Amino acid sequence: MKKSVIFCAALCVAFAFASCKGSESAYKKAYEKAKAQEATNTVTTPTTTPETPVVTPVIQQPVTQTVVQDNSDNTPVRTENVNLVSGAGLKAFSVVVGSYSLKSNAEATQQVLKNAGYNSQIVYNSSTGTYRVIADTFDSKADAANLRDQLSSKYAGAWLLTK
Repeated sequence: MKKSVIFCAALCVAFAFASCKGSESAYKKAYEKAKAQEATNTVTTPTTTPETPVVTPVIQQPVTQTVVQDNSDNTPVRTENVNLVSGAGLKAFSVVVGSYSLKSNAEATQQVLKNAGYNSQIVYNSSTGTYRVIADTFDSKADAANLRDQLSSKYAGAWLLTK
């Protein structure tokens, strides 16, 4: 039994080696053919002429007029759609010192600011669901930026809001 197993294994190995010879010659022929074709292509390569560059046409569009606010001091200003909850009313620029999800927390901060002498107000931003506490509101961006800078030691995240 061992002899027949060894004989079958030897026969399989012989067939495997015999089948490789045919494919090796085919690869060699394909390689030689590619080399010959490459040699003929390099000899007959025509010289290229410079082409004129293609330029896309300019499409004229109407100019839309945009309103630019005074940003000479590069102070960032956020624009939000807010509704007045408590206070006298908003001017062009407001200094926001806190944002709260609970109205009672916003009212506590408003009271602290009123006790300190500020015209504090509360506004509600319905898109974010937050109550914004405003220390004071101004017509001038420079005045609002000055107050924000004064309050930055106590309210580090103070920022400017425009309506």
